[in-house]
Amino acid sequence: MINAPTTQTITLTRPDDWHIHLRDGAALQTVVPHTAAQFARAIVMPNLKPPVTTAAQATSYKARIQAAIPVGMRFEPLMTLYLTDNTPPDEIARAKGAGVVALKLYPAGATTNSDAGVTDIRKTYKTLEAMQKSGLLLLVHGEVTSPEIDLFDREAAFIDQHLIPLRKDFPELTIVMEHITTKEAADYVAGEAASKTGKLTLGATITAQHLLYNRNAIFTGGVRPHYYCLPVLKRETHRLALLEAATSGNPAFFLGTDSAPHAAHLKEHAVGCAGCYTAHAAMELYAAAFDSVGKMDKLEGFASFFGADFYGLPRNTGTITLKREAWTAPESFAFGEALLKPLAGGEQLAWRFI
Repeated sequence: MINAPTTQTITLTRPDDWHIHLRDGAALQTVVPHTAAQFARAIVMPNLKPPVTTAAQATSYKARIQAAIPVGMRFEPLMTLYLTDNTPPDEIARAKGAGVVALKLYPAGATTNSDAGVTDIRKTYKTLEAMQKSGLLLLVHGEVTSPEIDLFDREAAFIDQHLIPLRKDFPELTIVMEHITTKEAADYVAGEAASKTGKLTLGATITAQHLLYNRNAIFTGGVRPHYYCLPVLKRETHRLALLEAATSGNPAFFLGTDSAPHAAHLKEHAVGCAGCYTAHAAMELYAAAFDSVGKMDKLEGFASFFGADFYGLPRNTGTITLKREAWTAPESFAFGEALLKPLAGGEQLAWRFI
């Protein structure tokens, strides 16, 4: 339900974020309100320390998130479990009963707090079989971690080495490739969607940073740690392919910010953390990307419809409005006893959530 013909404001069905990191403890007081202001629901990542591996832990974590939702805001956290080599198949029934919607596959060592991740996907096959039967989704961080594979090639290698065999072995398992970053991934997901005649079983989320920036952003004028995330920003060729996919109207592609808060002093450390924090201005950043190619009419499907349809959940009924109005994003936010510096902090943005 896009307002037309004006391009000065746009009203969308309230969107959802299908990939978010909220952390825990005092951090929730900062990040949950940002997400709850714009999104009706969000898929919450389970890579805490220790990770969320059981239905009971997910239920407890959800309660802590809900306690941080500001009074008067309506927001539903959708919970996930962290898949490990040892996740028992009978945990899937408990997860389903507790309202958990998915399990997350992190290849061990692939990203922040992934040390407990899967070392060999074949070790999880009995659990994946239980997921396939129950209808729980599998969310994948699609990168190999082999040191001989170049960092910029790890997503494409994951598709060939792991995803294609996995989908052959579990054809009815619904899978989301999280935060895709390459033309190879966009082409693979689009090709699989084109070949389906029924319900899609492969989808992909795309972040705002991968639509707006290429890898030059990390190094312009020096090393810029707040643009460093995993999977890392890629070449311009890949950014353009992602932008084409996101704005295509293909329901296999939908919004997932992968907003990942880290204390600024840890991001700016000698060995900085991977992750871009975008929840403070998520829809403004996506609007800038879609507007850059004249595809604002495609934003509602990507942000508000396709993810809900893919997960088999009802579309939201409320709305949000964005206005073409220059404003300067805050340079930082309080983050417990530290500071949180967002992506594009201190920079002027062209669209504003009102």
